[in-house]
Amino acid sequence: MKYLIITVTVILTAGSFWYFSQGSAEPISPFRFVTLEQGDLEAVVASTGALDAVTTVQVGTQVSGIISDIYVDFNDRVRAGQIIARIDTTLLWSTVRDAESNLERNQAQLKQAQRELDRLEPLYNQQFVTEVDYSRAQFDLDIAKAATKSAEISLDRARQNLSYATIIAPISGTVIERNVDVGQTVAASFSAPQLFLIADDLSTMEILASVDESDIGQIQEGQFARFTVQAYPDDMFDGTVRQVRLQSTVQENVVNYTVVIDVENPDGRLLPGMTATVDFLIESASDVLKIPNAALRFRATPQMFEVIRARRQAASDGPASGNNNRGGRAASGGTWSGGGAGGFGGGRDNVAMIWYLDPNGELMATPAQTGITDGQMTEIISQRLQTGMEIIAGVTQTDGDGSNNPFQRTQRRWRPGGF
Repeated sequence: MKYLIITVTVILTAGSFWYFSQGSAEPISPFRFVTLEQGDLEAVVASTGALDAVTTVQVGTQVSGIISDIYVDFNDRVRAGQIIARIDTTLLWSTVRDAESNLERNQAQLKQAQRELDRLEPLYNQQFVTEVDYSRAQFDLDIAKAATKSAEISLDRARQNLSYATIIAPISGTVIERNVDVGQTVAASFSAPQLFLIADDLSTMEILASVDESDIGQIQEGQFARFTVQAYPDDMFDGTVRQVRLQSTVQENVVNYTVVIDVENPDGRLLPGMTATVDFLIESASDVLKIPNAALRFRATPQMFEVIRARRQAASDGPASGNNNRGGRAASGGTWSGGGAGGFGGGRDNVAMIWYLDPNGELMATPAQTGITDGQMTEIISQRLQTGMEIIAGVTQTDGDGSNNPFQRTQRRWRPGGF
């Protein structure tokens, strides 16, 4: 029994050693792969801006005084002509009464000047008074008329200022700012102070987005745009470009242009001042083959070039296997100039060389035309590529140093000629 246990132990130990030694000897693929996908793509220009009402009116005052009454508050709906505040009218009424008394005095002087001229006119015709006296009476009458007219204007101005003490809403809308309180003194000596800010109709709003000069050429009036706000991160809102303003602004040596976007806000969820993250839709494609941009940035190693060159040479020297023939055809799609994605291409910006392994594990390369991109995925057009194919996007191990990427977990090692 003792010998049986020892024998079984030895067999299990030997089997485990053989299993793990075989497993550790299993080669590791030197490549990092990405997968071709089928789906939709959109090319967009990203920007940020602030939501605001389409029309806002600053309500001020043309007269100075103390705020005696306020009839509206934040978020109140008002209609055009509605009284929203009053300024104390004590001093303004005094000015009106003073203007009225001044007018009465000038009217009295006008009557006196007219009576004096009427008295002297027949005496002047009979030459009982001199021409100098008659001319002075006419002059006094003209001065009295001008003074009376000036007094009437002053009275009208005083009455108009009195009416300015009643602040009314110039438009119908919503009060979004109230900058005064009862008892506060406002001074309109140099400029009209802002008492209220009224937004016209918040069911329609606008976004003033700042777009970099490198992207502004792709923005046009009527273009579709979508945006999100931090208050509703899971919701997407739509808008339409209404205007691309010609005036530029410079911030930190970067030239930006303002783009105005019309936004519908029927439910009132969007509020003035919200920051909007905007995407302008430049181009879109539906149900296309798309590849991660990492594969387009991949640069093939010299060993990979040698494999393709050797296969082409073998194909041109004489009959070769079907795999070599396929490799030769793939490599014959362009010139090995070292340019373009994957280290291959004819110098065209929209052509990339895609590297992959065929079902037999042989290295393959084929040119493909690139289309629109969303910054992460790019449309690709090629008859040799299909959805689900594993495309080489990086090298995790080279034959020279045998270094491994610790984050790469594959079970196969590629060698020239296959696995």
